[in-house]
Amino acid sequence: MVMITDRGMQGKATTQDQWISQPYNRGGGVFLGRITPKGERHFYFRYTNSKGNRLFMPIGSYHPKGNNGGLTVAQAYQRASELSELYRSGIKDVQAHLDQQRQDKQHEADKSRREAVEKEERDELERQRRLTVRQLFERWSSVELASHVRADGKRVGRKDDGAYTRAQFERHVFPTLGDMATDDVRKADVLAIIDQHRTKGSLRTCNVLLADLKQMMRFALSREIIAVNPIQLLTKRDAGGADVERDRALSVEEIKALAMQLPNARMQVRSEHAVWLILSTGCRVGELMNAEWINVNLAARTWYLPDTKNQRDHTIHLSDFAAEHLQALKEIHETDSEGKPYRWVCPNSKGTGPVDVKSFGKQLADRQKEPEAQLKGRSKEAKSLQLSGGKWTAHDLRRTAATLMAQLGFGGDVINECLNHITQDRMTRIYIRDRRVQEQAQAFTALGAKLKDITTGDQASNVVPLKRTA
Repeated sequence: MVMITDRGMQGKATTQDQWISQPYNRGGGVFLGRITPKGERHFYFRYTNSKGNRLFMPIGSYHPKGNNGGLTVAQAYQRASELSELYRSGIKDVQAHLDQQRQDKQHEADKSRREAVEKEERDELERQRRLTVRQLFERWSSVELASHVRADGKRVGRKDDGAYTRAQFERHVFPTLGDMATDDVRKADVLAIIDQHRTKGSLRTCNVLLADLKQMMRFALSREIIAVNPIQLLTKRDAGGADVERDRALSVEEIKALAMQLPNARMQVRSEHAVWLILSTGCRVGELMNAEWINVNLAARTWYLPDTKNQRDHTIHLSDFAAEHLQALKEIHETDSEGKPYRWVCPNSKGTGPVDVKSFGKQLADRQKEPEAQLKGRSKEAKSLQLSGGKWTAHDLRRTAATLMAQLGFGGDVINECLNHITQDRMTRIYIRDRRVQEQAQAFTALGAKLKDITTGDQASNVVPLKRTA
């Protein structure tokens, strides 16, 4: 029987293919060696398939030492023998059978990879579901609370980047739930926190905490961090109850009293002027505390607010009364380390930024307490700003400005524009772009004149304008 040997495979090439055959037993196929006219040397297994076609199945190229991807004669013969055994077992379509095996293996490999990816995704989802409340807050804060500008120029997120909410959570939520897995939080856990403040009468704190917790949990639910929102059905009724809408506005007599009491309340001089500026412009406290001189034009009698609560810029016409107080603030000559005037109308004590909005509110609140209720280290001028109508806040000054405008005969649409309120329906806002600028100027002028009359009577002639230094 002819044998394929190294000597035979190393024979000299000719002008035609040279074939060396080494048959197996009958019905077992043939082991072949081939030398091409170019000197290429290959191995094959020849068999007859189920359709009677004679096929040459490549095994590999020849290399006497099996290097460079080639096969020795012995290696090629071993492979051919495996194919012969397969053929003799009754599998006549050997190539198709092996192709199917490769496809099946590839399918199994793909399936294994998919299952591995799916398992990894499930594990990641489970890991996310096991985020602690503090970790969830950090993710929610970075996505929802951080302030950024959309493509259309609108600001989204919270103006303070969530600083207030973070402080509330640090104080009230994290001590109890901070290290608990979010998926383990139950309604009872949240209500336990709410009830602590409810029993103390801190009803607004209850409502603020519930609102923020519900928003955070909705965020977690939409991202499948939790499967069920445990507090979805909680309402203000379960917390602090419906918010009480404040309607406090200072009367004319109270404004007269305020003009007399302010100089003796030992407030910061900027804060005294701030009281009258809010009353005469109807601005929000944060808008005044964050105001910059670059946006104040005393010659043109305008104060431009580029960034407001409702993201609609606003220009306030300055009456004589308002301009006097801004001029008094401008005459407080304070400069930074480079000798430049502070950029803010109400800078903080270090001149590194605007004064904290809460600082102004605390100055007012501390001077409306009974002496026994005064906090340690705070103003000793208890009761110095108490008025006959009861406790008042900075925002009540804004409401008072609107009330005075109404009493002077101006309509609600003009007053809303003066306060930079958005009250129209969507279609009206889109198609009616007039801001009633002339009417606003008239309203601000009339308001300033009214305040001037109220505060410069015989009882308060030595109060306005304030001229003393800080």
